[in-house]
Amino acid sequence: MQTWEWALFKAAYGWQPLPQVWRDENGKVRAAALVLRRSVPGGFSILYVPRGPLVDWADEEWSRRVIVELQNLARRLHAIFVKIDPELVLGYGISGTGEDRSNPAGEHMLAWMKAGGWRYSQEQIQFRNTARLDLAGSETDWLARMKQKARYNLRLAQKKGVQVRAGTLADLPMLYRMYAETSVRDGFVIRDERYYLGLWQRFMERGLAEPLVAEVAAPATAGAEADAVIGAGGEAVAGIIPFYFAGRAWYLYGMSRQAHREKMPNYLLQWEAMRRAKARGCSEYDLWGAPDVFDESDSMWGVFRFKEGLGAQVVRTAGAWDFPARPLAYILYTRVLPRVLAVMRRRGQARTRQEITL
Repeated sequence: MQTWEWALFKAAYGWQPLPQVWRDENGKVRAAALVLRRSVPGGFSILYVPRGPLVDWADEEWSRRVIVELQNLARRLHAIFVKIDPELVLGYGISGTGEDRSNPAGEHMLAWMKAGGWRYSQEQIQFRNTARLDLAGSETDWLARMKQKARYNLRLAQKKGVQVRAGTLADLPMLYRMYAETSVRDGFVIRDERYYLGLWQRFMERGLAEPLVAEVAAPATAGAEADAVIGAGGEAVAGIIPFYFAGRAWYLYGMSRQAHREKMPNYLLQWEAMRRAKARGCSEYDLWGAPDVFDESDSMWGVFRFKEGLGAQVVRTAGAWDFPARPLAYILYTRVLPRVLAVMRRRGQARTRQEITL
């Protein structure tokens, strides 16, 4: 989300990219931020730095300089606020457990921001916490870091004949339909087909994303609905679209059908994604998302247990924070926006249900 590809993609949806780069006296890049600007009614604008800024947060001098200059940018552009969503790590592991490790540098930086007027955002766009897989070592080492049930399910998928292949541009409509089915089944809101097909295609053409499709042997007879997901290799039952950039892979989108879930295709998909990420030179695989509260009350709990089973480590970050450059306008905006978003989410869910029943 800090790439130029993301900037160009979001430009088609009303955002103006304003890339910022900070260099030292020798010309070395010390920090960067893809700032996205969007106009709002009243002649104002808002600024958003998705998954940024990018800076060594342990370097107090440069971290503070970047934050102050983003504040100044917001004032200069007459923005209501600037929202940042950085990888400002506060700790590792699940809080309150033996694996909990705090990151004092991150906590110190966040305290400094709070004192300077930054507020925890009411609108958390990305996941605050995530789970990452270490790709160091051999595949035997990866298996050793998995939980026993995950290893069993991986072998079960292989035993049941699940096959994973690299997807192509021609697979994208099928993958979107599967994604829509997943969203309705699991209760989350997605955008329309044009958005995802455009995003996936742009990053695929730049070599930064690659769909993976899990298939099982095609049935002897199939109806019209099944025909839409049956290719030469078999019946598509699940898929993921990993992204690759700067030595890390990300699992941003996953989709599956209700059919053949007992064959555990998602375990084999993630295994193949790990192997392909390693082959591309990645040292870690970000499984993108972990609960805010680490117990069964959190809607992410079931998905997290799956990721944890693969051997992923929890990374706790600060989440999204806002700097209100215009405090009164900010109060009005944050009171109205949640209501608008709630209406949009309800409409989006209804639209997606209609799409998958057509």
